[in-house]
Amino acid sequence: MHAHEAGALHADVGQPVPGWLSVPNDVNALLPQLWATGVARQPDGELAVAGVAVSRIAEQFGTPAYVVDEADLRARARGFRTAFEASFPGGADVYYAGKAFLSTAVARWVLEEGLHLDVCTGGELAVALRAGVPGARIGMHGNNKSRAELVEAIEAGVGRVILDSFEEIETLAGLAGERGVRVPVLVRVTVGVEAHTHEYIATAHEDQKFGFSLAGGQAAEAVRRVLASPQLRLLGLHSHIGSQIFDDAGFEVSARRVIGLAARVRDVHGVELEELDLGGGFGIAYTSQDDPATPAEHASRLAEIVEHECRGFGLGVPRVCVEPGRAIAGPAVFTLYRVGVVKTVELDAGARRSYVSVDGGMSDNIRTALYDASYSAALASRTSAAEPVLSRVVGKHCEAGDIVVKDEFLPGDLVAGDLLAVPGTGAYCRSMASNYNHVPRPPVVAVRDGQARLIVRGETIEDLLRLDVG
Repeated sequence: MHAHEAGALHADVGQPVPGWLSVPNDVNALLPQLWATGVARQPDGELAVAGVAVSRIAEQFGTPAYVVDEADLRARARGFRTAFEASFPGGADVYYAGKAFLSTAVARWVLEEGLHLDVCTGGELAVALRAGVPGARIGMHGNNKSRAELVEAIEAGVGRVILDSFEEIETLAGLAGERGVRVPVLVRVTVGVEAHTHEYIATAHEDQKFGFSLAGGQAAEAVRRVLASPQLRLLGLHSHIGSQIFDDAGFEVSARRVIGLAARVRDVHGVELEELDLGGGFGIAYTSQDDPATPAEHASRLAEIVEHECRGFGLGVPRVCVEPGRAIAGPAVFTLYRVGVVKTVELDAGARRSYVSVDGGMSDNIRTALYDASYSAALASRTSAAEPVLSRVVGKHCEAGDIVVKDEFLPGDLVAGDLLAVPGTGAYCRSMASNYNHVPRPPVVAVRDGQARLIVRGETIEDLLRLDVG
């Protein structure tokens, strides 16, 4: 993606209406695949989640706010666990990828639903431990783990460290030796598969920072070094091919290559590895153009792929691990905004677009500007009988590229004070939030059984000033 310096979407607006977006028959209708299961319109037209009206959430916690349907998130986590356990009789573990969104509450929820937890920094590890997640149920990722982070992982007794460099192999072995422990590890393999996704989130092609190259022989050498180290215990191999993936074909090629390496390990070293981690990256629906598979469909397809490849190499089926994050947290959350200024802009050929400014923006959702991501939106505080108008939801920041929703049909009578909801914001929005323009980050509000509660406090201006010691 070649971004204009004023914003990724500033230089080329493109066609007034993208081909996948159609005028809705009912501008008040909610597409079920975009929203948490507990979200619905009340008889008066206002949006509610788990029985709590959005106006009540806005009044109690302010806007913008990330609103989590706790039961929905738990159900998605549970759905992955049950689907993969059913499809892999020999054993399967689901690691929630905490980078999507992590708090102590979410860490406890996924633990209670039988999942493990994947972290990739010392900060994420600290949150997991504070939430009471046992070290044995934690996996530690990262392409540049510091010595301090590796020490924290060892002392926490993490169930596996995913190795990403030769330097890390040497450092971790030395630290483990000093403490008289043996650390379980996986070797992350770069298999040369580029998922059909945005170039910045496709992680398995060769020209990138993660893992050991399979084609260049680095992965085989990493395995040899780990097996030669008495301080490290090699559990298996890890592969991750990207994010927001809808086509399992990439997993098929990746599995074939990494299982081929496992066969070579058996033939050369006489060791049959016990684990195979296929990573995550399962896609979700952000707009009407997205049609993601269910956890059961993913599990069934991956089981078929792994069993076929293992049979071809004469290997037993290992314990399989996956790492969904977005697919669990993403659809369970919407961001609630309050509308401010509404402008109509004349486009080419007499077309018009309504610019709907909200009280958040790229500080609470950078993905539109960073990845050219698409989102949907809905009027949340009421229904409308007005005609749908092509709209763009934008933020309050001093950036032309400060866009939350690029294209959506919204009611033509939106006014200041209306509440707007943007679904599918549970993954990477709060995690990647910033204080750009010194805007405090929003709160995270969990709703369940008619009760709303704060699980991450929103920042205040006082919080920002407290850090400024100059």
